[in-house]
Amino acid sequence: MTRRRTPRNNVIRLTTGHAARTLNHPFVRREPVLALDFGATSVLVTASGPVTEDDLEFARQLAREAYRFARSMERSFYGLPDGHGVAA
Repeated sequence: MTRRRTPRNNVIRLTTGHAARTLNHPFVRREPVLALDFGATSVLVTASGPVTEDDLEFARQLAREAYRFARSMERSFYGLPDGHGVAA
C-alpha cells in the first residue's frame, strides 16, 4: 500500500457504545465483508473484486491497528497510562 498523497478533507466520527458491534462475514464464493455497526449507521469493508495483495495488506494493517486500539481502550478503562497490568 502507498502513503496517502492528498490531505483528508472529510472526517466521519463514529462513537462506540452499547449499540456498537463488529461482524465478520466470511463468504465462501465471494470476498469477505467486515461490518462495523454503530446503531443506525453501518460501515462495510470489503475488496472491490478478487482479493489482491494490497487488500490482504490492508486487512493485516486493520487488524494491527484494531489490536492497538483495544489495548489503548483497556489502558484508558483501567487507568493505566503505561499499560502495566493489561494482559497481552
